[in-house]
Amino acid sequence: MKYLDEFNDPKLARRLLDEIRATATRPWALMEVCGGQTHSIIRHGIDQLLPDEIELIHGPGCPVCVTPLECIDKALEIAARPDVIFCSFGDMLRVPGTDRDLFRVKGEGGDLRVVYSPLDALQLARRHPDKQVVFFAIGFETTAPANAMAVHQAKRLGLANFTLLVSHVRVPPAIEAIMTAPACRVQGFLAAGHVCSVMGMAEYPELAERHRVPVVVTGFEPLDILEGIRRTVRQLERGEHRVENAYARAVRADGNPAAIRMIEEVFEVTDRNWRGIGRIPGSGWRLSEAYRAFDAEHRFDVTGIRTEEPAECRAGEVLQGLIKPTDCAAFGTTCTPRTPLGATMVSSEGACAAYYLYRRMSEPALPHEEMNPVG
Repeated sequence: MKYLDEFNDPKLARRLLDEIRATATRPWALMEVCGGQTHSIIRHGIDQLLPDEIELIHGPGCPVCVTPLECIDKALEIAARPDVIFCSFGDMLRVPGTDRDLFRVKGEGGDLRVVYSPLDALQLARRHPDKQVVFFAIGFETTAPANAMAVHQAKRLGLANFTLLVSHVRVPPAIEAIMTAPACRVQGFLAAGHVCSVMGMAEYPELAERHRVPVVVTGFEPLDILEGIRRTVRQLERGEHRVENAYARAVRADGNPAAIRMIEEVFEVTDRNWRGIGRIPGSGWRLSEAYRAFDAEHRFDVTGIRTEEPAECRAGEVLQGLIKPTDCAAFGTTCTPRTPLGATMVSSEGACAAYYLYRRMSEPALPHEEMNPVG
């Protein structure tokens, strides 16, 4: 396949669905750990087209959603300072902190810039030597190389007015936390293709073997996801638990060695809090000692912030796959994209936002024969 529309072919989708239906002989629960995959699944109704034996559980795959509340509050405090130009991707602006969001800080006079790359923030630091320029560095392994490169360049250029507020998280420790949770029902994983395109697949075989779960690296288009599900179900039915690459057009076993080297030079592994989930050992990155001078958290002395999630928000349970968004009483009523209680409703990759955007306001699904697969 060469073109995007080929990955939306209804005939091929029906063929894959027929194969999945013919393969599944018992119930299986699979988890995707990628917000982009979640949105594709809900947008195209893939979960509703699958046979009743297959349940898709939405995992903590949205980097905006898992950024901890205390980190959002640190961003708010830094961004409100008069000597700061605070730079962020646009999807962070409406993520609620304890009592406001970055959009409100901007409305109150904070110099907040939406950028498309951390290198944009680096250029701002060069053009405004009288200001402290802070970039909000969040995300999974996918965004880490560019953020690492920005700090590497800042050090090389001697830019003393550039820092990162870092909240990077790593997928494999999250899978470990999911599998060791008492309420875990997950029997197989669809691994995020963009993460593996950077890091490769080396960390997954040990997880698959120890927890006896198949892990299939999967893309983001409808046929990518159906093929990932087909391979995962086939392994489960055979009693296998291997790592498979169903996204070979983008993922190599060793990932991107140059990107990995840059990450390893600039960052070091640390424990990290995940919003709504809690602390996961070894699940994040922070700036290494050689680059610690570029750490905004320490430069602006915002290390002591403590927070508490709103009781009515069940985003943590959504992120852990314990409930669907429609199981939350606030969904679509007191919690909407305009008035979000949690990040899963406001983020462009959040499960709650996907259900709201594509009008999945209630369950159960429509009968399979009434639906038109992937358009």
